[in-house]
Amino acid sequence: MNLYNVYSLFDINLRHGKGAMVYDEKDVGYLDFYGGHAVISVGHCHPHYTETIQNQLQKLSFYSNSVVNELQQELADKLEHVSGEKGYDLFLINSGAEANENALKLASFHNGRKKVIALTNGFHGRTSAAINITHTGQKHAALINHGVEVIYFDKDDKDGIVTAIQNKDVSAVILEAIQGVGGLDMISKELAKAIETVCLDTDTLLIMDEVQCGYGRSGAFFAFQHLYISPDLITMAKGMGNGFPIGGVLIKGEKMPAVKGRLGTTYGGNHLACAAGIAVLDIILAEGLIENAKKMGLMLSKELGNLKDIIQVKGKGLMMGAEFDFPVKALRKNLIFNQHVFTGSSSNPNLLRLLPPLNITENQADQFIQALRKEL
Repeated sequence: MNLYNVYSLFDINLRHGKGAMVYDEKDVGYLDFYGGHAVISVGHCHPHYTETIQNQLQKLSFYSNSVVNELQQELADKLEHVSGEKGYDLFLINSGAEANENALKLASFHNGRKKVIALTNGFHGRTSAAINITHTGQKHAALINHGVEVIYFDKDDKDGIVTAIQNKDVSAVILEAIQGVGGLDMISKELAKAIETVCLDTDTLLIMDEVQCGYGRSGAFFAFQHLYISPDLITMAKGMGNGFPIGGVLIKGEKMPAVKGRLGTTYGGNHLACAAGIAVLDIILAEGLIENAKKMGLMLSKELGNLKDIIQVKGKGLMMGAEFDFPVKALRKNLIFNQHVFTGSSSNPNLLRLLPPLNITENQADQFIQALRKEL
């Protein structure tokens, strides 16, 4: 049986990893400055993470959500503590696309509307409703959720967005505080506050998609916290499980009290996923990884800004992009095969996307800068 050809692959067979390093079958080490699409938050094979999952696996790996799972409440309590966000209920699922699908569904349940506002260059997933509100050049099959009417606006069109919401026919506005696939642009505080205000006035729900930019990556637990707003719904995944599939929606409980039967999941919030999620939060808190992401981000931003070939440094914390005046495809390949460093791309062909684990060291940040210098 052949594997379905999904991606263009680099001819590298990774076998094991530790911290910010991954190793191939010949034990050649690569500095991981991409984290598998921002998934690796606390480093590869962190001892507390692996031990927690191993211990849970020896007890119980899975049972359905028809019984009490105390690990779900432990995860919810730790998430509230580490994030600082109170007044939310947690719905656990398996991926970022699922999180956004369910957030859109909850918004529509709440106000009975079906129109959504999203930003150009946004990315929200590949499932039916999520891909319908994704702008970054995804291929839409004929069978998608055409019940979602989406209006795209540029992130600088504050007046257009506010006017559209004032019509009172928009169910939800979905935003990434820092766009990932779209090229590391961050929305302004002015836009975020204007949208929050008009959403409150019109019973429109504000969804912040924190699937990639959340979980400490920006130097705050959630990237929207840099904008000083309070969303109605917050979607999460990627760094939430450090590689174990887990996602979640934070739901403002006072505005959207739970109605049994509206949402459901088979695998969401299973015992192993919760163990992984709890371990990630333990490590983030114990090792001060949010502060480290902020510190390392400032260091990298300064060093990248000193390179004459880079025209702009985008992003925040360890969600960063270095923009050149040429396409970076060849540069990424050379970094991998000549310097043994993984980096990422985006819909902007000139942007090198950097998403390393949150526990990288100063030496590893310097190692990346020196590797980049050699290839430039």
